[in-house]
Amino acid sequence: MFLDRQNTNRVIFMDGKEAAGRKAIDEIREGMTVGLGTGSTVYYFLQVLAEKVAEGLSITGVATSQKTVKLATEWQIPMKPLNSVDQIDITIDGADECDPSLNGIKGGGGALLYEKLVAKASKKRVWIVDSRKEVEQLGSFPLPIEVIPFGWKQVRQAMENKGYRPELRLNEQGEPFVTDAHHYILDLHLRAIQDPASLAAELDHVTGIVEHGLFVGMTDEILIGYPDGHVGTLSRKDILRRSGK
Repeated sequence: MFLDRQNTNRVIFMDGKEAAGRKAIDEIREGMTVGLGTGSTVYYFLQVLAEKVAEGLSITGVATSQKTVKLATEWQIPMKPLNSVDQIDITIDGADECDPSLNGIKGGGGALLYEKLVAKASKKRVWIVDSRKEVEQLGSFPLPIEVIPFGWKQVRQAMENKGYRPELRLNEQGEPFVTDAHHYILDLHLRAIQDPASLAAELDHVTGIVEHGLFVGMTDEILIGYPDGHVGTLSRKDILRRSGK
């Protein structure tokens, strides 16, 4: 929840997605180059970022999808492509699942390749999620793998042979979903991922897989929005401190 600026006695309640999205604006500083993620929670972050830009905040955005480019452009957020920046100060993005070790599954919206490229170029990475995305073990959400159209059936067969239950993602017209990079997506229905790092390494070496949606050790902080509007924080610093490292 937050106070209405026009009426400081009026409290406005919001859902977890909006709470996390609005909270992320506290991470943004004047002059930053900001990676802009994709998804329904990021929408709320972009909304409040556009408000700050309209009030005079100077930042440069780098988008992880054409959907984000379109929305940011409509809201007059200054944008540059990834190849036009040397480094990104911070990236704010969503996640489809996240575990207590700050590993996650991303790619439900089909932007996993670009999301990972932008994340790799960032000094700091923050995920914004609602509390339903917080899980003890990854795997309930299908794991996306981005594959080249040439030979996608061979990749599917390789995944079937491993028992990963792959399913070709389709669009609303029943045709193969095509990513911004012109690839297909196979969603792996794994139910539970015992060792995210090992599975990520395995998928990294499968010919025909361009990228996968396992993000292992690739975020520094997760902002978790709850139904009552409050936002919790899970950070890598806290995890390292608890482990004595």
